[in-house]
Parts: sequence; C-alpha cells; structure tokens
Amino acid sequence: MRIAFSRCIAGFAAVVIGAGGFLAVPASAAPDPAYEAFLEGNYLTALKKAKEAAAKGDPAAHTLIGELYNSGYGVPRDHKAAAEWYGKAAKLGDANAQLALGILLSEGRGIKQDKARAADFFKKAAGKGLASAQYNYALVLIEGRVRNRDLSAAVSWLEKAAAQDHAQALYDLSGLYQKGAGVAKDQAKAVDLLKRAAALDHASAQVEYAIIQFNGRGVEKDEPAATKLFTSAAHKGNPVAQNRLARIYAHGAGVKEDPLEAAKWHLLARTAGASDFWLDLYVAKLTDKQRLAAEKAAEEWAAAHAGGQVLSR
Repeated sequence: MRIAFSRCIAGFAAVVIGAGGFLAVPASAAPDPAYEAFLEGNYLTALKKAKEAAAKGDPAAHTLIGELYNSGYGVPRDHKAAAEWYGKAAKLGDANAQLALGILLSEGRGIKQDKARAADFFKKAAGKGLASAQYNYALVLIEGRVRNRDLSAAVSWLEKAAAQDHAQALYDLSGLYQKGAGVAKDQAKAVDLLKRAAALDHASAQVEYAIIQFNGRGVEKDEPAATKLFTSAAHKGNPVAQNRLARIYAHGAGVKEDPLEAAKWHLLARTAGASDFWLDLYVAKLTDKQRLAAEKAAEEWAAAHAGGQVLSR
C-alpha cells in the first residue's frame, strides 16, 4: 500500500474536469440547445447558442463558452478568453465555472497564478456539492500552503467526494485510512475504498487491490479476479500491472501459462521502467521464434496504445 497524499499534493489542482463531467446538465433541467449542440460535436452552433443564452444572464452558458475556449472546441484554444468567461460564470454562482477558474488560477493558465484565490473558488464549488471541487479543496488542506494544513478537514472533503464515486478521492482516502493520517487507522475501510476505486476503473487502485486479492490479504483470495484487474490496468499502460501480468502468464497463476503473453507484457513493462531480472531470464530461455513473436506483439500493442514507442530489448 501507499500513503496517498504524499503523491497528490505536488500540484493540487491536477484533476480531470472533462467535458462529460463538469458540464453535465441535471436530468430535470429543460433541454439546452447550446449544451445539446456541444454534446453532438457541433461546437460553433454551441458557441452561438451559448452566447445568446449568456446575453440573457445564463450562468451555465458562460461556463460552456469558457470550456469551448479552454479546450479549443470549434475555436482556437484561448486560455485567457476561457478565464474571462469562467470568471463571469463564477460571479454568477456557477459551481462548474468556479472549479474551472480555480484550476486555471492554480496553474497560471490564461490568468495570473494565484493559488490562494484558486482555493477560494475550490471551496465555493465544493460547498455546492461538486465532487471534483471537494477533492481539489481537500488537496489544498493537505498541502498546507495557502490554507493551514488540516488533514481531518481534508478527510471530510474527501469523504464527500468519495460518496459521489470520485475515483481519485476514493483512492487517496484509502491511503489515509491505511496510514491513519487525519483519521483513525482502519485497514478494512482502506481496502474497501480501494476496491471501490478499482471498480471505477482507477488503474493504480486496480493494481493495489489486485495484489491484495491475488494474495488473499484481508479479502478472499481470487487469482482469476485479480488477473482481470491486472489486465485492465495493464491495458491502461500501468507498468506495475504489466509486470505482474507477465509473471502471472509465466507461472500460469489464475490463467493458462502463456510464454508469449508473459514476454509481451514484460517487454512493455520494462520499456516503461519496470525491470525484472527473473523475467529477463525467462524471456532469454524462450526460442527465437517465441521471442520474435512476443516482440512483434509488444510492438503492435505499443503502436495501438502508446503512440508506437520503441521497445527496449
């Protein structure tokens, strides 16, 4: 396991706020022509409709325009324009805009960097129930630079985000419970949170829970289920998962032994920095035909998933 907050505090606003997340419209809301056009990929139409709505004082329309400029959808990417539109929406009380503006402020994109102001906006959006803002503000409290360091309060915000199935919050909260930082140490809860993050497709959580599940530490031992998690994380490019999967195929643990798959995943893991002397020896003992087939399979996977990286041999 790990102490999660030692990893996450370096850049406290490094979270995903993607188009499908923070621009979601409540199910009860009336149809929004601008947002519908956005979802259909008709960005210029979305921009036109959003500007019409913004002229009438619609906060969400301001936010949508900010996102179009921030991501370069239908218009040249312009962080300064994005910050201006997010700023207008934030003043109108839109939580998504407050989060987005906070991220630009924290990173100094399109606006002068100001992490204290960023924290203010994160807190405002967090108070309105936005999970990513709750996560960001928790990291502000963990970092302790522009706010007093307060792990207990950070845990409270992470709990709120985790209750909304925010995968990274679940993962980091698991680390805090595992270590007993800001909260009473609770290994069982740490494992449960890790399991929930893994179920939400969080690669690191998948690896860590798979290790626990594979070894039967605190949970029922289940090698096939653990192998599925390792496989999922490996296909996301996680080198630890790729290494573990290589060993699983080499030993035939939970799956049928497969030297080709073992060698393929080892080559990919090693290229990504996860060296393994035992697997080096394992691959060296394969026939030339097997090694060439594994190298080809690894190259094909890399081309499809990692931009055609050159594999180390």
